[in-house]
Amino acid sequence: MKKFPFYKQPDQMDCGPICLRMVAKHYGKNFSLQRLREIAGINREGVSLLGISEAAEKIGFRTMSCKLTLQQLQQTELPAILHWGQNHFVIAHPQPFPKGRGRKGAYWYIADPAKGLIKYNEAEFLKHWLSDNNHGIALILSPTPAFYEQEGDKTAGLDFSYLLRYLYRYKQLVIQLFVGLGVGSLLQLIVPFLTQSIVDIGINTRNLNFIYIILIAQTMLFLGRMSVDFIRSWILLHISTRINISILTDFLITLMKLPMSFFDTKMTGDIMQRMNDQKRIESFLTGTTLNTIFSMFNLLVFTGVLAYYNVNIFFIFLLSSVLYSLWVIAFLKRRRELDFKRFDISAKNQSSMVQLINGMQEIKLNNCEQQKRWEWEHLQAGLFRFSIKSLSLGQIQQAGAFFINEGKNIIITFLVAKSVIDGDLTLGGMMAIQYIVGQVNSPIEQLLGFIQQLQDAKISLERLNEIHQLEDEESLDKVFLKELPNNKSISLQNLSFTYPGAGNEPVLRGISLDIPEGKTTAIVGMSGSGKTTILKLLLRFYTPQKGELKVGVTSLDQISYRYWRGKCGTVMQDGFIFSDTIAKNIGVADEYPNSEKLQHAIKVANITDLIEGLPLGLNTKIGAEGNGISAGQKQRILIARAVYKNPEYIFFDEATNSLDANNESIIMQNLEEFFKGKTVVVVAHRLSTVKNADNIVVLDKGVIIEQGTHAELTKSKGEYYQLVKNQLELGN
Repeated sequence: MKKFPFYKQPDQMDCGPICLRMVAKHYGKNFSLQRLREIAGINREGVSLLGISEAAEKIGFRTMSCKLTLQQLQQTELPAILHWGQNHFVIAHPQPFPKGRGRKGAYWYIADPAKGLIKYNEAEFLKHWLSDNNHGIALILSPTPAFYEQEGDKTAGLDFSYLLRYLYRYKQLVIQLFVGLGVGSLLQLIVPFLTQSIVDIGINTRNLNFIYIILIAQTMLFLGRMSVDFIRSWILLHISTRINISILTDFLITLMKLPMSFFDTKMTGDIMQRMNDQKRIESFLTGTTLNTIFSMFNLLVFTGVLAYYNVNIFFIFLLSSVLYSLWVIAFLKRRRELDFKRFDISAKNQSSMVQLINGMQEIKLNNCEQQKRWEWEHLQAGLFRFSIKSLSLGQIQQAGAFFINEGKNIIITFLVAKSVIDGDLTLGGMMAIQYIVGQVNSPIEQLLGFIQQLQDAKISLERLNEIHQLEDEESLDKVFLKELPNNKSISLQNLSFTYPGAGNEPVLRGISLDIPEGKTTAIVGMSGSGKTTILKLLLRFYTPQKGELKVGVTSLDQISYRYWRGKCGTVMQDGFIFSDTIAKNIGVADEYPNSEKLQHAIKVANITDLIEGLPLGLNTKIGAEGNGISAGQKQRILIARAVYKNPEYIFFDEATNSLDANNESIIMQNLEEFFKGKTVVVVAHRLSTVKNADNIVVLDKGVIIEQGTHAELTKSKGEYYQLVKNQLELGN
């Protein structure tokens, strides 16, 4: 029976889609992880068993989710996806159970996306799998003819040729490094011959003047080598810094081209850890790779000189180096497993630290300092256990390598000393050989360090691949329009939308709505009715599952994302304030904000009093690293940001809910003038902000139940009337 295919989960939430990918590969089809993520409805919590089941059926599997006893699972066709430890998914696969034989008392073979292919005895298996009353949850899958008709995905991505392009950009500096390498190696090569001549000629003939000459020569060689090394280090610093910036810039460019839905399914720590992966790749390219090339050059030169002095010692050195290499390579698989675990734990730790710092106010308000600290300490305990495993593996590897290396040195020392006693080698020759052996030991160690860092870089490249293989918002093979039609009215036609995640209820159900050009449309309703979702669809954060969004007669899908958002001014509930000056927070897209536009935006948003009360005025730094501002002040700056942009479309989501009544009244009056000639969509709970709208749309559970003007809707005494009567103190 062939070995069961295995893929490692790149992120902690990917166990479900990865399990499905392994099962599909077992049956002969290769599906990309991103495709399986999308159809499984992955979100920040991962996927549910229902999501995996639905995704499996979409690619042609017949599925059945059930609670089974161990005996029932033993009679089930494998592979099957198991719910593992209450928070994870793994695969129980058939290898190596013979056909027709039960599995009672045998080992269970598990493909765990987080750990690898693992063998469990029955007691260990039950401990992880059983959930309650001696039952465990399993998803049974069997391929249908439709599965074999599916087309698999090509998974070609980035390889090392992609990374070497970064080095190629600086080929002139790399050539200079190699020139330095050649000069440095030649200078080093002369040293053993000078050492031998001091002993064999200078000491034996008692010629002190000769020794002076040789020592002066050695000093000059030393100074020359040191100068070459210094120059080489400066060149290497220039290359590594430039490459690091290039790799990170390219990563950020790719990241910023991704759709907003990507960021909704990724933990902050996962993205930040990928940025740390860039550093490992840069270090491998500039430090490890180039240094190893230098070392290999020295290795070839000095082993040649060693063979010239003594062939037997050369073969002993060669044999011990092969053993040393095999010993280190034997640990690579375990190192890979530990590296994936390190990534997961580090990502969780990073997310935890960000959460602790950003959530400190809520932590203190709710007296949960101890609980949150314990959560953090639990992660540190996990990091400590991981560090112990890493240290243990490193020490075992180091002990074996040290034994092989030192054993080789002792044997060579004995053979060289014996050769001197037997008269086959001079004392100077012995000293030269010892120097050469010392010089070739270092390249061997560097070569093996290179193998380990090559593995690390490959792992980082795999994780990098995941980002680079994602489709951009604006795909290069599609032509987008960069102009709006004459009729700029927006229409939603039979629009339905459900957030990613199996079993989620539709947020919008068959919405049809016209948003006339130059008019103000208000959307009201209870929390969770789908108001903000409509704005996110208009801003193209997501794509509706059914229906169409149009601007005039043009589908919104045909218009460039950047061009469309450039025409939109937005204030979202969770708008972000950057750690920068007030001026740059208002004119975020301009390196030097326009003073006239700034003054107009400040006037409309009524933040003159805030700015005048600050010592540096518009140049006062706010945000996480600057002056603290209230929720109302934040909202006024966000309104000023939208006004500064002077867009054709304005989308406000609870834009005034943090303002006091006086500020709200002034700002709404200012906005009335600003809104003239613009297409405006306002979402609000505070209904006083929408009563002057040209059309008010009432949503309930994703369906439009009423629409009309404020006067029409209050007169009809429907759902809108019930929403507003307490706020506006309307009569019965």
